[in-house]
Amino acid sequence: MQAEIITIGTELLLGEIVDTNSAWIAQQLAYVGMDVFRTMTVGDNLDRISAAVRAGMSNADLVITTGGLGPTVDDMTRKGIARATDRDIVLSQELLEEIAAFFAGRGRTMSDSNRKQATIPAGAEVIHNPVGTAPAFAVAHQGSLVIALPGVPHEMRHLMKHAVMPLLHERFGVQAVIASRVLRTCGIGESTLGGRIPDLMEMSNPTVGTAAHPGQTDIRITAKAGSRREADALIAPIERSIRERLGEFIFGVDQETLASTVLASLAGQGLTMASVETATQGGIAAALLQEQAAPETYKGGYSAPTADAIAAILGNVSSDSAESLANEVRKVTHADLGLAAVHGIGQTSAERERVRFCVAWEGSVAHSAPTAWRSGPAAQGWLVHTALDLIRRHLLQLPTLQADRPGALRG
Repeated sequence: MQAEIITIGTELLLGEIVDTNSAWIAQQLAYVGMDVFRTMTVGDNLDRISAAVRAGMSNADLVITTGGLGPTVDDMTRKGIARATDRDIVLSQELLEEIAAFFAGRGRTMSDSNRKQATIPAGAEVIHNPVGTAPAFAVAHQGSLVIALPGVPHEMRHLMKHAVMPLLHERFGVQAVIASRVLRTCGIGESTLGGRIPDLMEMSNPTVGTAAHPGQTDIRITAKAGSRREADALIAPIERSIRERLGEFIFGVDQETLASTVLASLAGQGLTMASVETATQGGIAAALLQEQAAPETYKGGYSAPTADAIAAILGNVSSDSAESLANEVRKVTHADLGLAAVHGIGQTSAERERVRFCVAWEGSVAHSAPTAWRSGPAAQGWLVHTALDLIRRHLLQLPTLQADRPGALRG
C-alpha cells in the first residue's frame, strides 16, 4: 500500500513555518506498513491544491493532506479536494451545530466565517474534531482514499491517532509493520563506511542506508514484515554483520548520542572527567551537559578563545601543550580524566588551524591531532565528536585514530 502526504499553506513555502506534520504522519504510516511514495507542499491556491490531490490519487492508495481547513478566504483545501474528486461543496448542519457548541463551551460566539468550516465535499465521511474547530473528512474516489486533516499539529496528531489510524485498519486491513534500527558511528566517513557494506546496501528487505551528520554517520536498517517480531528478526542478522565489519566505529543505537555513551561508560567504570577547549567553542561541555551529566561524572570545563587565556585561568601550564592543559584541568577539578581540545601554535595558518586533542589520566596520555578541513557548524560538530571519541576509545581500550589513517577521520 502506498501513500502520499500533501502539506498545504503558503506560509510553508515562504519558510515562515517549518513543516513537521509530514514527517510525523510518515512515521505513523510506517508503523502500519504503509510506504510513503512522496510528500509535497503547495500554497493556498485552488488550482494547485486540486492538481496535487489528483496527482496523489494517480500514484497512491492513500492521500493525506494537512492545512487549509480554517475559516478564512485562503483556506481552500475543501474546494481543492472537491474539485479533484468531481464533487460539490455542501454545508453539514450537524457540523455547523458541532462548531457552534465548541465555541459556546468556551464562552465565545461563533463568527460567520466559521460556517465555512462546516462545509465538506458531497458524500465525504466526517472525521469529528474534539480538540479544534476544523472538522476533518475522508473522500473515497476511484480506488483512492483522500483524508483532509487540520494543519495545527496538536489537532492533526489527535485525529491521526484516534480516528485516521482505525479508519486505515478498517479500509485497507493494514497489518504489516515497518521497523528500523539505527547504528550510530563516528571516526569514519560516509563513503568509507559505505565501501565496507556495499552488499548490504543493495538488499531490498531489509534495506540499509546511510546518513551523514557533522562528526557522525548513521546506518539505518529498515525491515517490513507482518509483525514487529518478524521485522526485528529480519534486522538482527544484518545488524550483526554490520557490527562485525564496523564494530569499533559504532558508538550507539537509535537515539543514543556520543556524549551519552561516553557518560554511561564513565559512570560504569566509576570515573570522572573534565574538559578544556579553545577549538570547539564550548561544544564539548555543551554536549555533555545537554545529556544532564551528573556532577559526579562530569566535573565541568573551561572554554576560552585562546590557549593563552586558558593557561591564565588554570595557572602555571604551557599554553602550547594540549597535554599540559589536559593534565591541569584534571588536577584542578579533581577528575580522573582531563580532555583538551586546543588550537595549534605556529606561524602559518595551516599550523594554527590544526587542532590538538589530548586525554590525560594519572601517569599517561592519549593524543590525536586532526586537521580541521571543514568550516562552520560542520567543523565544530566534527571536532566535538572526534574529541569525545578519543575519550570513548580510551575507556573501551580501542586504538586511537590518527589523522593519517586512511578513511578514519575523513569520508
